[in-house]
Amino acid sequence: MDYTVLSIQELHDLYVAGKTNPVEVVEQAIAKAKADKNNALEAVMYDDARKMAMQLVNEGVEEDNLLWGIPYFIKDNFSTKGVETTASSNILKGYVPHFDAEVITRLKAKKAIPLGKAALDELAMGGSGMSGHLGRTFNPFDETHQHMVGGSSAGSASLVAAGIVPFSLGSDTGDSVRKPASYAGLVGFKPTWGRISRYGLYPFTPSLDAVGYFTRNVFDAALLLDTLAGRDDKDLTSSFREVDQYSAYQADVKGLKFATLKGISNSIGNPVLKQHYDRSIEELVKRGATVEMVEIDQNLLNALFSTYFVLSCAESTSNNANLDGVKFGARQAGKTYIDVIKNTRTAGFSALIKRRFILGSYSLKQENQELLFRRAQKARRLIVEAVNKVLTDYDFIYLPAAPSIAPKFDQKSDNLNIAHLVEDNHLVIGNLAGLPSITLPLCIDRGMPIGVNITGRAFDEKRLFAAAAVVESITGLKNLYVGSKK
Repeated sequence: MDYTVLSIQELHDLYVAGKTNPVEVVEQAIAKAKADKNNALEAVMYDDARKMAMQLVNEGVEEDNLLWGIPYFIKDNFSTKGVETTASSNILKGYVPHFDAEVITRLKAKKAIPLGKAALDELAMGGSGMSGHLGRTFNPFDETHQHMVGGSSAGSASLVAAGIVPFSLGSDTGDSVRKPASYAGLVGFKPTWGRISRYGLYPFTPSLDAVGYFTRNVFDAALLLDTLAGRDDKDLTSSFREVDQYSAYQADVKGLKFATLKGISNSIGNPVLKQHYDRSIEELVKRGATVEMVEIDQNLLNALFSTYFVLSCAESTSNNANLDGVKFGARQAGKTYIDVIKNTRTAGFSALIKRRFILGSYSLKQENQELLFRRAQKARRLIVEAVNKVLTDYDFIYLPAAPSIAPKFDQKSDNLNIAHLVEDNHLVIGNLAGLPSITLPLCIDRGMPIGVNITGRAFDEKRLFAAAAVVESITGLKNLYVGSKK
């Protein structure tokens, strides 16, 4: 039996019934990971995983701990003690952290088994899965390797979609978990900003960054938040807010109100997506929900990408100033301290990263701050106010997660076309406003998945999971992975 394609709950039930054990499951996952052709891995932790699995078998199954013995992968921008962590960048080759990220500490306490580190866009900047130092990460749904899986959490998405592990950790700054989830037919979740500790997550844009993850169903996503949510004194931005039992949600939308944003939903050009999106709305209404078209100032929607891009480049320029070849990571020789920094950063960063740092430095330059950085901050405030106004009257915002299936690597598009930028980047709303947001599979088009997204009010994750579970029952795409719908 192929155990690794099962959900967390299904695998746990087999453990409890004595029909398999972590040693058998880990060996199966390792074999599948070694055979995988999607270029999704950075460092591996197979020996430690085998030892941990054997120890768990000797200790005996914990019937009330659903994460016991569950294998998973970690996006390579989370610090892992004793394991090289490069964030898929040449500048961090050879860097081995001395501590685990808080989320890994919590998963280890629950006795989940880490198998290794997943590839990403370099330093988590990018949405294609193409810019990491190991090259392109491929979409498992396309055996010809023509379609991207998205990014920046490319490897994490690919490994779950390929049926190698039930879940994986990622990070979401603009849509870096939720967009790949759409392309890979997964549930991709980011919580309210501050709900999960970011201690040990390499910073990209701290005012937007959130720990996220991939699963194959909504319940597993809620179950993980039960463990990962909560205050961490090592991360002063983590919330003191009480943690709910998220996995105890009741799948029901009766009396709930969904807003679909006119400036985005009216731009759907893919007929398959439109058909399934409209049908899902009809089904939500049949189940007692209200779904209404709502308008947000189109100028604010048009400003989404530029606002995100300026803020993210500015913050990342500052956050990555420590990558200089002096403190840690790869180092290039030089006659002086300045030469070492210049040579290291020149050789260590890709062209994409250099461009973003140049733009970030330019927007932070004193004479440019008012025109660029502060203007972006003001635009963010207006966007957040508009979104929160919608969520005052409605429980959720309901939209397609992407305009179509995953693009091909060589696909040409007018990336500066305003309509394209809005429909392709609107998930950044969840980051700009710090809101919980979840993507799940909506339909299959030409053998490739397309997802739908639900964004809710701050710290309202339990109701968000309840609504998502209803959509999951409507689409019938629960526990999707490559080969499951053949």
